[in-house]
Amino acid sequence: MAEVGKGVNAGKLASNVQKRITRAQEKVLQKLGKADETKDTAFEEEVAKFNKQLADGTKLQKDLKAYMAAVKTMHECSKRLQDCLAEMYDPEWFGKEEVDSIAEDTDLLWQDFQQKLVDSALLSMDTYLAQFPDIRARIAKRERKLVDFDSARHHFASIQKSKKKDEAKIAKPLALVEKAAPGWAQGIITAHQIAQTNLSRSQAEEELGRAQKVFEEINYDLQEELPTLWDSRVGIYVNTFQSVAGLEEKFHIDMGKLNHNLSDIMTKLEEQRLAKKSVPTANTGKSEEAANHNLSESASDPPKSPAKNEAPTVTNGSSDAELPPSVLYKVKVMHDYGATDSDELDLKAGDIVLVLPFANPDEQDEGWVMGVKESHWLQNKNLLAKGVFPENFTQKL
Repeated sequence: MAEVGKGVNAGKLASNVQKRITRAQEKVLQKLGKADETKDTAFEEEVAKFNKQLADGTKLQKDLKAYMAAVKTMHECSKRLQDCLAEMYDPEWFGKEEVDSIAEDTDLLWQDFQQKLVDSALLSMDTYLAQFPDIRARIAKRERKLVDFDSARHHFASIQKSKKKDEAKIAKPLALVEKAAPGWAQGIITAHQIAQTNLSRSQAEEELGRAQKVFEEINYDLQEELPTLWDSRVGIYVNTFQSVAGLEEKFHIDMGKLNHNLSDIMTKLEEQRLAKKSVPTANTGKSEEAANHNLSESASDPPKSPAKNEAPTVTNGSSDAELPPSVLYKVKVMHDYGATDSDELDLKAGDIVLVLPFANPDEQDEGWVMGVKESHWLQNKNLLAKGVFPENFTQKL
């Protein structure tokens, strides 16, 4: 005899085939309306909820994976951007070590964010969805066992109906063949018919009992589990989105600090560049910026020739020796400037202004300087009437 398969014999295989055939016949009869079908509306509603819950969970898992892929892409782009900055950042520039450190910390922050998203959100969703295939298989098994139960119920009802017919038949006058048989044989025939009917009925009743027991056991378990599973979705949604929201919040706070530090370094680097441009050159004693400014002023407004016996740019008879030590240098106003705020100086072309340092360098705006008119100093010998003015309206002396 040919081997059918490990653990499966021909009798078992034949039994399974017969079950499929019986179920198929039962379903056909039910669809044609020739056999009634057991219905459980409450259970069908639970199954509908189960299917919706599975579809929602699967979509959430898919979208979480897409979100994770986007985070990974952002991490890669951020790393390339930081690496680019680190490579082109000259070693002598301000904050070179800090820039390299920020790049490393940014990369680690992205890695930590990704891993925690996987641990707290994606893995929990995987665990949540792992229970659905088994329950779905048991729902399908319940449906098959319900068909078996209906089939056994209908078969038993059919046997019952046949028994009544046979009893009625036995009660009728004997048939010609039976009449022809000896008297002792007629009793045997009647007894045999009754025994056969009782045997078939007993077998059908046992089959119905077994089918009912199997169905009710699996049906009872599912009736208990499906509502509990439906309620569990609230917890998984809360935990998932709380985890994602909390991790995002912490990530952006930490990333914001790194970005703030990087922005400060960039600001100081620009200040360093401007400070270097303002250093006086060896040839002229003026800053490069002032030299360019004077050149533009000379091109647009050529200076008038000085009066006879008068040296150019005389400061009303004052000398540098008379200036207070806090004065940095003096400038001459080249164009009128009308003050627009209380902390500004109102200037006229030709005024001489003593330039003073800011008490707090951080308060100085680019292109603006602090000073006192020389006329005020000569008259009052104090620097109280100081104010700010635009440097490009003046020329350094």
